[in-house]
Amino acid sequence: SLFQRKKKCSEFPREEPRRDRARRVASMSSSSSLAFGASALSARQNAATRGSRTTRAQQQQQRQKEGRFIASTSRTVHQSSVVVKASEDDIDLDDIAQAIEELAKENERLRMSLEGEEAEEETEEEAEATMTATAVATLPKPAATAAPATTPDDADPVKPASSGAVSAFGVPELTEDPKRHRGFKFPPLEGDGFGVCAVDGTLEHHKGHLGHRWEKFKNLRQAIEDNEEGGIEAFSRGYEKMGFTRNEETGEITYREWAPSAKAACLFGDFNNWATDANGLWMNKNDFGVFEVTVPPNADGSPGIPHGSRVKIHLETQDGSWVDKIPAWIKFAVQAPGNIPFDGIYYDPPKEEQYEMKWARPEAPEELRIYEAHVGMSSREPKINSYIAFADEVLPRIKNLGYNAVQLMAIQEHAYYASFGYHVTNFFGVSSRCGTPDELKYLVDKAHSMGISVLMDLVHSHSSSNATDGINMFDGSDGQYFHSGPQGYHWMWDSRCFNYAEWEVLRFLLSNLRYWMEEFKFDGFRFDGVTSMMYKHHGLQVAFTGNYDEYFGMATDVDAMVYLALANDMLHTLYDGNVTTIAEDVSGMPTLCRPVHEGGVGFDYRLQMAIADKWVEVLSEWGSDEGWEMGNLVFTMENRRYGEKCISYAESHDQALVGDKTTAFWLMDAEMYTNMSTLSADSPVVTRGIALHKMIRQFTMGLGGEGYLNFMGNEFGHPEWIDFPRGDRVEASTGEFIPGNGNSYHLCRRRFDLPETDHLRYKFLEAFDAKMNRVAGFFKYMASDHQYTSLKDDGDKMIAFERGDCVFVFNWHPCNSYSDYRIGCKKAGKYKLVLSSDNPEFGGWDNLSTHHDNSYFADSTAHNGRPASFQAYIPSRTVAVFALEEDVERVGYTYGDEYVSRVVEVSNDNV
Repeated sequence: SLFQRKKKCSEFPREEPRRDRARRVASMSSSSSLAFGASALSARQNAATRGSRTTRAQQQQQRQKEGRFIASTSRTVHQSSVVVKASEDDIDLDDIAQAIEELAKENERLRMSLEGEEAEEETEEEAEATMTATAVATLPKPAATAAPATTPDDADPVKPASSGAVSAFGVPELTEDPKRHRGFKFPPLEGDGFGVCAVDGTLEHHKGHLGHRWEKFKNLRQAIEDNEEGGIEAFSRGYEKMGFTRNEETGEITYREWAPSAKAACLFGDFNNWATDANGLWMNKNDFGVFEVTVPPNADGSPGIPHGSRVKIHLETQDGSWVDKIPAWIKFAVQAPGNIPFDGIYYDPPKEEQYEMKWARPEAPEELRIYEAHVGMSSREPKINSYIAFADEVLPRIKNLGYNAVQLMAIQEHAYYASFGYHVTNFFGVSSRCGTPDELKYLVDKAHSMGISVLMDLVHSHSSSNATDGINMFDGSDGQYFHSGPQGYHWMWDSRCFNYAEWEVLRFLLSNLRYWMEEFKFDGFRFDGVTSMMYKHHGLQVAFTGNYDEYFGMATDVDAMVYLALANDMLHTLYDGNVTTIAEDVSGMPTLCRPVHEGGVGFDYRLQMAIADKWVEVLSEWGSDEGWEMGNLVFTMENRRYGEKCISYAESHDQALVGDKTTAFWLMDAEMYTNMSTLSADSPVVTRGIALHKMIRQFTMGLGGEGYLNFMGNEFGHPEWIDFPRGDRVEASTGEFIPGNGNSYHLCRRRFDLPETDHLRYKFLEAFDAKMNRVAGFFKYMASDHQYTSLKDDGDKMIAFERGDCVFVFNWHPCNSYSDYRIGCKKAGKYKLVLSSDNPEFGGWDNLSTHHDNSYFADSTAHNGRPASFQAYIPSRTVAVFALEEDVERVGYTYGDEYVSRVVEVSNDNV
């Protein structure tokens, strides 16, 4: 099955997932049963299957509807559709196999017809259980139940026929044809690339640079499109030609590798006893520097390279020395226990072991609420977590918290775990620490079944300098994938910098994007280190002041800018409406988030990195709350380029790393370990910390950008920093000795148990985060063009602004509460309080609560430049969100009862 590993492919022991242990059915004794579910396995393997979640009554009702009856045992067996008993003496495997196929077909029909009905009838409390059932139903189907090759005359030839089933969250089945883009021709570019000047008049002074960039982009795009290989669409599917590919008809395995400086190459591995002599698989080199060899199937028809075999390429360099490398396009690499180097793995499991993705991609959200996550550290226990455990245990949390996208870090293989995934060694390889490629597909598919978009934290800005496991010095030369000399070395990161003008580098990187989009159905990318890419100085020791000469001059790496535009153009052309791209840029490069056809670089969003830095400055340097500058806070939130969308965040993984502090830690410091219990007396430090933590996050989401990001655990004020397991080492760039932590995982996990403990105040922060997302999800104010700040009063410490249909009011004063405080708004009418940080379920004092303070009437009294206004009681250190009653009804917003029942009553003595 999907979760049963080939021994060669997984050389290190792995704990069996809880879900598998709970559902595993023994079939070794005479009294054992074969359970047949949505995905029956071969009886010849004596493997049990996971059963359908349909009940006996539902099955019988369906059988009666279809005029059929299937005999069943008299004994009730939960979560099994049909049970067939057989003794050891009379088992006929061929009969059983035929029965499996027939029963699997019947069970599939039953599941499809009932799944839609179950989704409508289930309560929210049953949703998580049903989610597990629908995920089980996505396991690979046996060949007998595969859809016929022919389609009805009226079927869409591009999309496979759908059964009409939906997930528990209303997501339809996946109907993407994997060959839907074949032969697609990119439309010619129109315009002169100066459309960006209409949005930003200052760019008129830099048309020379912009025109040069546009011409390079246009010419390169056309050169790839006119190439005899088949244009951009085929060019960007290099993973189907390079590396290992298997011919479905002949069974031959072909291996191709671009290594122009190498004089000779030999493929070797477990499959040929690592032979590099005359009996080795020596490769032929063509005029373009590509080595190639074909491995025929064995005489018995089995693959010439078995799935799970260790493989490497043996290369002779220009100076006559020999090096052994992991193939550059390898899709899986593992580090055996006790070994330092990684081994490349030929990953090609048989069809029945491959995970078949089932659920459709979500459309790109109109306003992003991103949950930034690292799979490896997502466990509550001090260990490396798995893709399966993340899918089953963390994704439901993300859904319940109201995030509509998850951004996964460290997916590309990286030999050094503590690099947080940013020192990539194998760009097409799935990080093996957390599982196999098929298990990652399960994670992505389960997220899609919940309607959650999955973004990858992608590293194309640099590569690990590791020449043993990675692509550095691959063919023995310094400049194969990278610039030669100092230009190709990032001295601060100790990494290599790509040469974006090289044809094969473009193929490698563009194909990498397509690989993750096509094979794993990712929904977009957060491009890491974009600032480093765009400038030859990599943004190091440079203070960007906003002067446009800093952006458009000799320091700009135009080739990198052209690559980024080409990547965005390709993604948004092929996956229009279903892809999101985000740039991590601290420089504020103009045009970065304008469409490519205007002359922009084409990203959908940039990370608004200045906001997190501002909050660190406020909490570490501004002193007492009375000295906080309201105008300064508002300016930082609003300081972004017109027409270029931003992702705001109060803190990300950067602030959670050891050596830095999270917002919660800045606010509460050591008292997070001693005074977070509701059973003990209130601490002024914790009370202040909880109040400001909520306000800071809502202020950032409400005013800081067109999207929002949170790093996992920070939603409830995770009390521990992140410290990856590491030994003592010497910093390569400085020679400084850096002590390790004994390779401990104790601080490389997430304590999700803390907000689940009713007597701990962490639950208040998590509850507010969920409601904050709920309000944003209904009103979608971050996607609105309407944003107006009507009040920023340093005396009262008050800020009020409108965003979309909502009015946000913040009282930052540490002790002053205001009765009948007048708030300007754009329209008269009856306003409802839709969110208050003072609600008791958020650790508030219930002085301003959605449970009883609900209606406010705005008249035509102009105030603070607004045509209407209303009056409200605004307690100190609170945020309140109001909306017109008609808008509340229009969007269908309800407060919901989540988290309300979790409030723990405490005695007055402790308040």
